[in-house]
Amino acid sequence: MAVELIVQVTKSLGSLTLEADLRIDTAVSPVTVLFGPSGAGKTTLLRCLAGLERPDEGMIRFGSETWFDSASRLSVPPQLRRIGFLFQDYALFPHLTARENVAFGSASARGGDGPRVDGLIRMMELEEAAGRKPPLLSGGERQRTALARALAVDPRLLLLDEPLSALDLPGRERLRQELRRRLAEAQVPALVVTHDRQEALALGDWMAVISDGRVLQAGPVEEVFSRPADHDVARIVGVETVVAGKIVSVGAGLAEVRIGPASLRAVDPGLARPEVLVCIRAEDVMLERGAGGASSARNHLAGTVVAVQTDGPLVRVVVDCGFHLAALVTRQSREELALEEGALVTAVVKAPAVHLVPRVVVERLPT
Repeated sequence: MAVELIVQVTKSLGSLTLEADLRIDTAVSPVTVLFGPSGAGKTTLLRCLAGLERPDEGMIRFGSETWFDSASRLSVPPQLRRIGFLFQDYALFPHLTARENVAFGSASARGGDGPRVDGLIRMMELEEAAGRKPPLLSGGERQRTALARALAVDPRLLLLDEPLSALDLPGRERLRQELRRRLAEAQVPALVVTHDRQEALALGDWMAVISDGRVLQAGPVEEVFSRPADHDVARIVGVETVVAGKIVSVGAGLAEVRIGPASLRAVDPGLARPEVLVCIRAEDVMLERGAGGASSARNHLAGTVVAVQTDGPLVRVVVDCGFHLAALVTRQSREELALEEGALVTAVVKAPAVHLVPRVVVERLPT
């Protein structure tokens, strides 16, 4: 049954203070991603939810239950919250087999439950690995064993701390979608900590961006990535092009934005002030050689390639078109278009892909 998780806590962490204010409807968000840089307070927030750390003040409520309330000096112990926790390094017992690790979780919660352990082994497709100890398991098998152990407590909430970071890059790419499928099969609401954009997109329904202990923006994953609320969120979620601009005219639902000598059209955001930050994701930029043909895109920007860098299976190309605009293309496109430094190209961007956020202008006092 879907419930609401409400977290309003403060926790001092040396030079950083975690000030979390979250309200998560698990019906809308079966998997919530806590996204942000290392040291932002994400893991501490998970540990506060699990009861492994005590907030300095505030309240944590899950459905009709209050797990923590500083005002009434209430703090429900971890074992009574019935939370499954998947640690970053999986924390499997090296002297126990995969099945024994899962059974340990079941025993701690239910006094031992052989049928439940067998069911989890089958669910995680660990039948062949069940008799092996962690050093003899693959990265994926260790992850599935740790997830099965977390589910063995029959949790009402799952907490996963960087669940793919212990794997090598090929392993992470292979297991993203598998982990999402496992979480869906488990039918238990989950919070996942990550600083990896691809993991957030693959795993999450809803996302909270956390930096310096504060929640900067929360909403559906794709919305947060495509429409960051401000410059800090844009930087954290990895919007490649963020430049200052000014709205010079508005009409027919579109805003014309001036960026130095260049001009762009974007969907009118209805802002009170004309000063904006222009945010464009690299994957929303198409490159053409020459002037480019007619298309539904409002923006055709002539420019010169100033940088070309391989980015995994893709190539990142930076074009000077009055401002530096990043694009992602395939290696085949790079070869076909001869995209090298100095090449003359046209960057094509549709108006809905140009996201405008308010920009604070600091007025200089007269001297």
